Amino acid sequence: MFKIGPDFFFGGAKRTPKGELGPFPTDRSIYDSQPSSGLRITWFGHSSSLVEIDGVRILIDPIWEQRASPVQWSGPKRFFQPTLALEQLPAIDAVLISHDHFDHLGAESVARLALCQNDVRWITPLGVGSLLAAEGVRADRITELDWTGTTTVGPLTVTALPARHFSGRSLFHRFQTLWASFALIGPRNRVYYGADSGEWDGFREIGERFGPFDLTMLEIGASNPLWADIHMGPEGAVRSFRALGGQGLLMPIHWGLFDLALHQWTQPIESVFSVQGLKLWSPAPGVPSEVVPGIEIRSEWWR
Repeated sequence: MFKIGPDFFFGGAKRTPKGELGPFPTDRSIYDSQPSSGLRITWFGHSSSLVEIDGVRILIDPIWEQRASPVQWSGPKRFFQPTLALEQLPAIDAVLISHDHFDHLGAESVARLALCQNDVRWITPLGVGSLLAAEGVRADRITELDWTGTTTVGPLTVTALPARHFSGRSLFHRFQTLWASFALIGPRNRVYYGADSGEWDGFREIGERFGPFDLTMLEIGASNPLWADIHMGPEGAVRSFRALGGQGLLMPIHWGLFDLALHQWTQPIESVFSVQGLKLWSPAPGVPSEVVPGIEIRSEWWR
C-alpha cells in the first residue's frame, strides 16, 4: 500500500478523461466493399476489434458493456460509447475470445451476439466454452483450443498460442480456464493478437514459427511495474514486438477505454508514440482502417 497508495488515492483525476469522449461513429457502409490489401481492422476500444483478413471477418474480445465488471452498477466505466451497435455489425465468420476476464468477455455482449448472429463460430481457449454456452451460444458453434491447437475459418488458420497471464471471473474461480494469444494466418496476410500478457521468452519462437506478421496487436495499457509479469505495458510491448521479429506494424491495444490501472489514461499511447523508428498502426476508435504494408496510422484522437 505504501507503493501504490498515493497513486490510488490521489491520482484518480488523471486516470480518466476530463469529459466523455466522442462520439466516434462507425460508417457501416465501408463494410460493403472488401479492402484492397486484404486486411482491414476496426478498433472499438480496449482490445475489441473487427479484423477483416483475406475475406474472413473475425470479431475479437467484444465488450459493448458500459462497465468492465461483473455488475453494471459499479466498476470501471467506458470513456466513450460504442461506435456501432452490436446488432449493426456486418455478418461475422467467427468471434475470438482470448480469456474470461470481464474486460475481454462481457456476458451481455455474448448474449446479444448469440441472438443476432446465431450461426457464428466462437473460438476460445480451453474451458471458456461453458461460459459462452451459459449466455446462449450454441454448443455446436464453439471451438476450444489448447495452446498450439489450430482451427480453420474459411481460408484462415487460427492458432492458439501461449501468453503469460491468468484467468478467473472471481476470487474463487482462478485458473479454471485457459488464456491465449492467437496467430491469424491467411493466404495473403498474417496477424498476431497478443491479448493480455507479460513479457516472456517465447515471443521470439512465435515470431520465427508464425511470422513475419503484417500486423502485431500488443497491449500497452492497464499496466504497472508491480504486475509486469501479467501485463507488459508500453515499454514491454515495444520489446515484445521486436522479439516477435519487429516486422510489419505494431497496433497498440488494451488502452483508451477503461480505467484499469494507476497510470494516467494517455500515458501508454504517449509512451509508444515517443519511440523513434517504431512503425505504429493506431487508428481512431470505430474507423474501419485498411492495413497497408509500411504505411503508419498515428491518430491523435486522444489529445
